Formats: sequence, structure tokens, C-alpha cells
Amino acid sequence: MGSLFRALRRRLDANARRAVEVYTNELADYRSLAAETRGSAAMLDFAVNLRRRTIELAADEQPFTEQDHAYMSSVGATRGEVGVSLASQRQVLLLHANLTLREIHEAAGPNDLSDVMCMLGWVACHGLTAQDAYTHGFLKGQERFLPVAARIQMLAGLLVTGEPAAAQLARELDLPLPDHYLVTVARVAAGPPDERCRDEVVKTLLTDHYLPLTWHEPDEFVALVPCDGADPIDGQAPARSRALSVMRAVAELCGPCSVGAAPGRVRALADPVALARRVCQAAPVERVPSQVYGVADVFVELGAAQLPQVDQWLRELTWRLASGPDLVSTLDCYYRNDMNRMRTAVALRVHPRTLDYRLRRVRELVGIEPGSTRGVRVLSTAVTRILAEAWRDSR
Repeated sequence: MGSLFRALRRRLDANARRAVEVYTNELADYRSLAAETRGSAAMLDFAVNLRRRTIELAADEQPFTEQDHAYMSSVGATRGEVGVSLASQRQVLLLHANLTLREIHEAAGPNDLSDVMCMLGWVACHGLTAQDAYTHGFLKGQERFLPVAARIQMLAGLLVTGEPAAAQLARELDLPLPDHYLVTVARVAAGPPDERCRDEVVKTLLTDHYLPLTWHEPDEFVALVPCDGADPIDGQAPARSRALSVMRAVAELCGPCSVGAAPGRVRALADPVALARRVCQAAPVERVPSQVYGVADVFVELGAAQLPQVDQWLRELTWRLASGPDLVSTLDCYYRNDMNRMRTAVALRVHPRTLDYRLRRVRELVGIEPGSTRGVRVLSTAVTRILAEAWRDSR
């Protein structure tokens, strides 16, 4: 055993005590745990044993044994059972990694380069297996007090942030991880439901839709819908149908909402979530969602929202439309029916001549023919911005 390892052995107890102090100072869950005499003693005992085994095995360049992994898993399970949060669990692993590097630095002498490299190489290789064992136990422990709905929301959060623990939790929940998801976001127009209502929404939806669901924000519901196959484009059709069913249920439970979606690869969902939220903000608010909107459906509206001058121009255009009878809803229906006059009249339940009058009134108010190329580009964008309630608070 080299001098670095001997130095680490001499500092073992002091380093373990410092680790417990750091955990309790940094993390409220660990302060609560340490408040109990047995909890504090167990934390210190684990810190000592983990460091002792690390020094012994690194010096001999041997991996953790199955017995070591079982011990770490049991400690993780205990922490999960007493209610330590997943955020605290992840943070304590980061704190431990930082402390390990600090302890090596403090113990290393001027002639310990080879020992330092040996120790760092060993930690890089075998430290992750220890973390996996601890996390596996932690997730198992949480089963005893966290309901399925809470663990499903936890899984969705892990997937969105790309956490490695997501794969393990998915296995515990019997949810296979696909290569791609259709990230679907619903924004509740009436404002955030209270926490109890949000939890009930997740519980209710899980009855018919067992997939990762969560509230990204108090008024933004997120569903991660698996895409079939390796190509997200090819697998989007059934995913969109399933996502629409989920979001219609959300609207039924929470009221009118807008819906946006974007495909993404598992372990890289942060950008698709951000894009789906942007699409959702540009999509129309509907009592019953008619479709799952993607970038292709609202890319003009997204661009307009980024240019204040253009957005202001469209806003002024809508003020003129507000003076006419049902002009916004008429234009929305007209464009949804591909400007087919008869289908639009049937959908609106009006006579075709009434539809003609309304379209003529639009032309008189804004100077643009609704059925022209320019009309489609300008008026359909303006209508979607209105229905998305983009200017709800403006005067």
C-alpha cells in the first residue's frame, strides 16, 4: 500500500465525520435524518465503511464485491424508506464525489503521483457501480411510501433531465424505455390547478394511459408518449393519436388548454420539451383539443411572436376583425376546412350565403381576401394568435 493510501487511512474517521457534516449542512433531508441519534450514527458508520473499502480495494486494484454492492443498496433502501427525496439523493452523490477528490488532494504528498493516478482511475471505473447500487436500493426503498403516481411523475422528471437513474426506475415501474418520445405539453388556460388537483389528474390518467406523466409547471402538463420504431417521424402517427387522447382527458379534467408537441430521443429530451412548450404557447386554446400541434402547424406564429413589430401589426389587424359578427371563429373554421365553402358552412351550421357575407366583411375590414394566398398567410396566423390568447392581457 502506497503512502497516499496510508494517509487516507489515517484521515478516514475525520473525513467521514466531515462528510456527514457537509451532508447535514447542505441537505434538509439529511438534517432531519441526523436529528435522530440512530440516523446520525448510521450515516457516520456508512461514511466510514465506504471509505475503508474504497481505500482497501483501490490499493489492490480490485472492484467492489457483490457483498459491497448489497450493503450499499441496503443503505440506499433505508434512505428511500425514510423519505429522503430524489433531489437530495442525487445531490448527496455529487457531494460525495466532490469530497472524494478533496480527500485525495489533501492526503497526497509530493511523491504520490502514481498513487493519485491509481486512485483516480479506480474511482472513475468503480465509483459508478457503487452509485448504481446505492440508487437501486434507494428507488426500491421509495416503493414503500411513494404511490405509483408520484413515482411516475418522478420518472418523467428524470427522463426530461436525462438522468441515468431513469432507466432503473422505469424497470421498477414496468415501463419499457423506447428510443424516442413524442413530448406533448398542455397549457391550462384558466391558470394553475391546485396541487391536489394536479395529483388527481395524474392518478386519473394513469388508469388508461400508463406512461410518464408530470406537471412541468403548475399550469403545464407533460406527457412522454412512446414513438414506435427507431425513427421518430415514422412512429409519430400512433403517438400523436395517443397523445391527443391524453390531452383531451386533461382538458376534460382541467378546462380548455392548448397543446404542443415535439419528438425527441430518450436521454436527450430537454430541447424537445422546450420546443413543445413554445409550440404549446403558440397553439390555439381549445375546450376539446382538435389535434396535437407541432412546429409545422404553428411555425409562422412562432416567428411572429419573436418579432414585436410583426406581432403588433397582427394585433392591430385583429382589432378590426373584432367589430364583425363571429369573424374570427368563421375564419378559423374556413381554414380548418381547407377553404372549402360548403364544408365550412356545414361545420358552422350557417347558410353558404351567410358564410359569403362574413368573408366579404373580413375583406372590407382588413383589405385582404381570405381565400387568397396572402389571406391564408396573414389571416390564418392572426386567427391562431387570437385563439392562443396571445394578446389576452393587451388593450
